[in-house]
Amino acid sequence: MSLTGSLNSALSGLNAAARAAELISSNVANAMTEGYARRELQTSARVVGQSGQGVKVDGVLRQADLAVIADRRVAQAGSSASSTVVDFMTRLETALGSVGSEGSLVSRVAGFSTSLQEAASRPDADTRLIGVLQSATALTQQISSAATAIQSARADADGQISDQVSLLNITLNQVAQFNGDIGVGLVNGRDVSALMDQRQRAIDSIASIVPLREVPRSYGGVALFTTGGAIILDGKPAEFGFTAAGVVVAGMTQASGVLSGLTLDGRSVATSGDSSLISGGTLAAAFQVRDSLAPAAQANLDALARDLITRFADPATDPSLPLSAPGLFTDTGSGFDPSAEVGLAQRLSVNSSVDPTKGGDLSKLRDGLGAMTPGPVGSAAQFNRFSAALESLRTPASGGFSAASRSFATLATDMTSFAASGRVAAENDATYNAAKLETVKTLELQGGVDTDHEMQTLLLIEKAYTANAKVISVVNDLLQRLLEI
Repeated sequence: MSLTGSLNSALSGLNAAARAAELISSNVANAMTEGYARRELQTSARVVGQSGQGVKVDGVLRQADLAVIADRRVAQAGSSASSTVVDFMTRLETALGSVGSEGSLVSRVAGFSTSLQEAASRPDADTRLIGVLQSATALTQQISSAATAIQSARADADGQISDQVSLLNITLNQVAQFNGDIGVGLVNGRDVSALMDQRQRAIDSIASIVPLREVPRSYGGVALFTTGGAIILDGKPAEFGFTAAGVVVAGMTQASGVLSGLTLDGRSVATSGDSSLISGGTLAAAFQVRDSLAPAAQANLDALARDLITRFADPATDPSLPLSAPGLFTDTGSGFDPSAEVGLAQRLSVNSSVDPTKGGDLSKLRDGLGAMTPGPVGSAAQFNRFSAALESLRTPASGGFSAASRSFATLATDMTSFAASGRVAAENDATYNAAKLETVKTLELQGGVDTDHEMQTLLLIEKAYTANAKVISVVNDLLQRLLEI
């Protein structure tokens, strides 16, 4: 080999070593960076004619395990969806209050029962009558506020759906743009690893919303499919459609057309069930809260309100009531209407005829709501009938309760237990999904940057750099000697 050929070979070796050292530096610096994939320099022998002429840099290999990344994204979607359900069930439990806690639904029922017993012991005392009115009002307000909290959670879920759909559309367009930029870069022989990292982070940002799979395409492009089978990006990005309601009240449903469903390229798609194309992520979980979990909780509260109204509208509870007249508890002043049960919990109120602030008379609590003339101030009969109505065993006429007969206190406890058990089940599911996600993340990290390996490789590169530098130094000395001759 000529001196010039040796010099060229050594220079190519120096360039390759410098490039490899630069990649190792980048690997070590980004070892904990989300979406970063390890880089490795691809080299081969440079041949001119039939003789070697140093090192040829073929490009940069971005090492990413697509199978592990795909599993991590699915686990990520499941974990995020579970967290969404946990948040709602926790919110519901907080609105109802846990059994035994002050201000809870169960404690309000107990407080009302106690006030009736105290009034029965001193029916002539106005303070005892005021206590009954206040505890009854507190009970209705607790049920109403819990129902309001449920509808607020539905409205929040509706807003979350809108935000997530917007993010999906924006990010899918970004991924499509990355596909184009990467393709152009590969055609022009540029290193596109950084663009691929950015694309991976973009895809990761929507993986929690909709679980997806990534399929490689030509020129470095990718196609995206939901695990349910929908094509959301293959050349051209799909477009999701949704219209936020803004305000959500009891009775508003997707089935009735009042609440928006989800569309994909203008076509309606199922948001729940086996046929759903988006199941498994936060988008489906938000629809579950809005259209399933919250309405079920509302239906149970409405059933609780119905049970309370009908118990105290029974002629056996208050013989003074005219036929079909509302009892102590009403639907905004009226009796219970089976055709208007939806949203009853929010409309639950104490009969104004016993509320002095609304023109009523406290003594009607003692004499009966339909009493035309005052009765004996020492009579506890009506308070005893109220207590008996509260404690009598009845089968709930609606809601998701079992058919067993219950007192009203037991029904309220069942309602609270429904929220608590739902929260516990959701937390267990979230714990499982979080552990699954952590396991897959660990596998992904194991296939990522190993700093020990990188430093060992750097030592070999330094030796190669030193060897090439020595060759250049020797060639330089030889050339100097030739020039001195």
